[in-house]
Amino acid sequence: MTVHPLKRLLADVTPLRNRDYRRLWAGQTVSFFGTQMTNVALPVEVYRLTHSSFDVGLLGLFTLIPLVAVGFFGGAITDAVDRRTLVLITSTVLAAVSAVLVWQAWAGWHAVWLLYLATACYGGVSALDGPARATFIPRLLSNELIPAASALSQLAMNLALSGGPLLAGVLIAASGLRAAFLVDLVSFAFALYGVFRLPSMKPEGGTTRPSLAAVGEGIQWLRHQPVVLMSFFVDIDAMLFGMPRALFPALAIHRFHGGDGITGLLYAAPAIGAFLMGVVSGPLGRVRKQGRAVIIAIAVWGATITAFGFSKDLVLAVVFLAMAGAADMVSAVYRSTIMQVATPDVMRGRLQGVFFAVVAGGARLGDVEAGGAAAIVGTDAAAWSGGILCLVGLAALAAAFPVFARYDAGTVAASPAAEELADEASSPG
Repeated sequence: MTVHPLKRLLADVTPLRNRDYRRLWAGQTVSFFGTQMTNVALPVEVYRLTHSSFDVGLLGLFTLIPLVAVGFFGGAITDAVDRRTLVLITSTVLAAVSAVLVWQAWAGWHAVWLLYLATACYGGVSALDGPARATFIPRLLSNELIPAASALSQLAMNLALSGGPLLAGVLIAASGLRAAFLVDLVSFAFALYGVFRLPSMKPEGGTTRPSLAAVGEGIQWLRHQPVVLMSFFVDIDAMLFGMPRALFPALAIHRFHGGDGITGLLYAAPAIGAFLMGVVSGPLGRVRKQGRAVIIAIAVWGATITAFGFSKDLVLAVVFLAMAGAADMVSAVYRSTIMQVATPDVMRGRLQGVFFAVVAGGARLGDVEAGGAAAIVGTDAAAWSGGILCLVGLAALAAAFPVFARYDAGTVAASPAAEELADEASSPG
């Protein structure tokens, strides 16, 4: 049968034929939008209470510290228990945090310390929830479908990242902060249902006791896996040096002579590019040299961020940011795939914990680096120098880990357990 070229270009939805994955993906997609409601409502409420951008910035710090701290040890917990049960517990706790936010907004009990505490709880529990949830996909799908599943996850996330804040702004303006928090709370019902219907997800090969020794085992394993290790390093390089988000407010005012609308457009542009890339992500699942693809994607990221840094025209700047977001989406798909396929199931929780901490923490460190560079060399120089430093770092890493460019996904054997479970899940009923 001849496949229409356009169909080959569009996102591969084959993983959605698996009913367990389909429910999981749908629930998570709704939850992504709910999370964006809170991600917008929290800083809006803090600013209304304090009129301080510094106090708003502290939300990031209160998220980062527990997220990184729990992320490393949380992976050991993930490898010690039934991951389905763990995600049901963490999702319930996150829903409870959301319920507290709804209550304080409804009751008018606006305490900044409570908002910080809720943020810290959300960051810490998410560092348990995220790694455990990420271990589901290799158990539900065969290896060749994981790139398509990663692309679908990125598609859903970037749709929420681009459309969620816009929807949150409209909702807050029309019905107040409590409405935004309430949407997030309701969205957890969908996420919980998707997980509740999954089969048991105990680690294959036996569980391990959650301890510092177990964390050390994961780090020791990672040290001897240059392909997986390189996937972490290149992401840190891209986010640390090439993430210009902290410069957007200043650039919107001083370079593009706009205000909050222009700032919002700059923030949304990478997510829009990533979403559009997700729509046409069909060919990504057919690439075998995934390490080389990551290197090329991050090179495009660094080059387009550099071009953005030099751009004086707003339209051109937005286009470059969108291109950067599309490249980052490709990198994320393959890095996630390499991580899931190359790691044995008994070790996946611990490695996903490290992965989660790197991905979530790297962008926030990039904000610090960009802001510090702007204070030293000025906003304009900081905007383009980060992209150049990213490219230099990428070249050094590619030279240090040549095996990464040679990584061939076609040589990785599929997991029989995953295929058996995928067959069972795909059966009618």
